[in-house]
Amino acid sequence: MNHDFDNKKIAFIGAGNMSRSIIGGMVGNQFPPANVIAANPTLDKLDALNKDFEISTTQDNLQAVKDADMVVLSVKPQMMATVCEQLSELGEQLNDKLFVSLAAGVTCERIKTLLGQDVPMIRCMPNTPALYGKGVSGLFASGASQTQQAFAEYVMKATGLVVWVDKEQKIDAITAISGSGPAYFFMFMEAMVDKAQQLGFDEQTARQLVQHTASGAATMVEHSDESIAVLRQKVTSKGGTTAAALSVYSEQGLPAMVDDAMQAACDRAHEMATTL
Repeated sequence: MNHDFDNKKIAFIGAGNMSRSIIGGMVGNQFPPANVIAANPTLDKLDALNKDFEISTTQDNLQAVKDADMVVLSVKPQMMATVCEQLSELGEQLNDKLFVSLAAGVTCERIKTLLGQDVPMIRCMPNTPALYGKGVSGLFASGASQTQQAFAEYVMKATGLVVWVDKEQKIDAITAISGSGPAYFFMFMEAMVDKAQQLGFDEQTARQLVQHTASGAATMVEHSDESIAVLRQKVTSKGGTTAAALSVYSEQGLPAMVDDAMQAACDRAHEMATTL
């Protein structure tokens, strides 16, 4: 990693799963825990972060932000207005800090308005596999310098793949693809585990069969230059068991269902941008 940023201080406002994922990835990649602080209203999550990663914690958002070079807004979209309006008490002190928002559907312009300052911003859409270094983060810069963008990329690369987008609207697409994406696979795997149990396997064995199959398929995609369609075709013998299963998916409209589901996620992100 680029240790030029190791002296920078990072404040996380919110101590939920995404903050834990990013902090875990950073600390696991040797970012100094002493330079990370997390703020949250309740103590249980803060205590867990302190125990697991040895970072500083506080229940005071203003205290967390005061000395930070980067402020990661890791709160639910519905809480963004409350948090930003509180931070706005710091006034012009905010202008030398890079703000990184993880909230789906809340635009950079909206956050700057709530803060009352034209702060440099990165809008980021990560996902929870970040904790294991397998995350995906889409990034969009608004008023951030090249150095600040490099700083944000440095932090998020500790958690996996980083993809920059040139238009903020594309963050909503990243949300539909990668931000919400793990849940799509979890639901599919859940259904497979349920069916495996119906076919006579105990829950533990059913889960092992499904998770290793999913992991193996993802590994094949990762290490192959062939298209996913070709990989699918290679394991689908004409008239065989795989063909029988895939024909059901096609007949019952799986591709169209995936299209509709991802579009629904995009549409919801757009809607949130106009209502929050």
